[in-house]
Amino acid sequence: MEQIGLDRLTGLIAFARAASLGSYTAAARALGISPSAVSKSVQRLEQQLGLSLFTRTTRSLTLTAEGRDLHERALRLLREAEDIEQAVLAAKAEPSGTLRVAAPLPLGAYVLGPHLARLKARYPRLSVDLRLGDEYVDLVREGIDVAIRVGELADSRLISRRLAAHRVCAYASPAYLAARGTPRHPDELAGHDCVNLRFQNSGQLLRWPFMVNGRLMELMPASWMVADTSDAIAEILAGHGGIGMSPTYVAARYVARGELMPVMEEYAVERASINALWPQSRRSNPNVRAFLAWLGEVFPESSMD
Repeated sequence: MEQIGLDRLTGLIAFARAASLGSYTAAARALGISPSAVSKSVQRLEQQLGLSLFTRTTRSLTLTAEGRDLHERALRLLREAEDIEQAVLAAKAEPSGTLRVAAPLPLGAYVLGPHLARLKARYPRLSVDLRLGDEYVDLVREGIDVAIRVGELADSRLISRRLAAHRVCAYASPAYLAARGTPRHPDELAGHDCVNLRFQNSGQLLRWPFMVNGRLMELMPASWMVADTSDAIAEILAGHGGIGMSPTYVAARYVARGELMPVMEEYAVERASINALWPQSRRSNPNVRAFLAWLGEVFPESSMD
């Protein structure tokens, strides 16, 4: 029987990722190589097999019938290879190699970022590939070891652990409040300059939540400024732009520097949870176990309240 060559194996890996993710660019990002390298590997595989695996357009890749059949087989091969890798890693006493982590930009930059040097000092053989963004990432398909997400996710392939409460509160700069006064109740927002968030995925404006007398109350105050990221909102507020809503983890560093202060904090609302998620295949992975232990130090519940 002819032995499979390294070149063909590389082509199968590139093909499987491109087929799962729908583009050479996404596959390249997951594999850490260039899109042209993925394209060339797939083209060589097609030549070796004498098959056309994709119907290509300028916008997308669509599997042919032969491609669909090979994709299922290639995915089984990758899962077997991943099981071998995980078994080897589990046998090692010390975390090492690359840990792939996905997180929203504010959480990754402002909550994880300041503490990563401590992780490096503790596990010098461990490298971290941190991928930041608000878009949904399929952990299994893209080979992510751990993801940090806000809100619950029902996915039987994933294990989750609650890290902290996701709370939102109104904030303003001390200078703005000194000049305009501090509202004591949500009804008093009408007389203030408000800054609101527009969700990037839906285009909808945030309805400001408050817990009043044990009941959830939602308002949409007239706003002079709208922005589509929480980071931008915090910067505008710190620049004395008015009052706005922010997750507590985004506002925390501004509060620590005295640039923002909570407003009507007694009405703040817990919206959801901040969770860590990882595939079941990573359950015994020492890199994942070490990272989760470190996350328990980064996200003590009291620090998010």
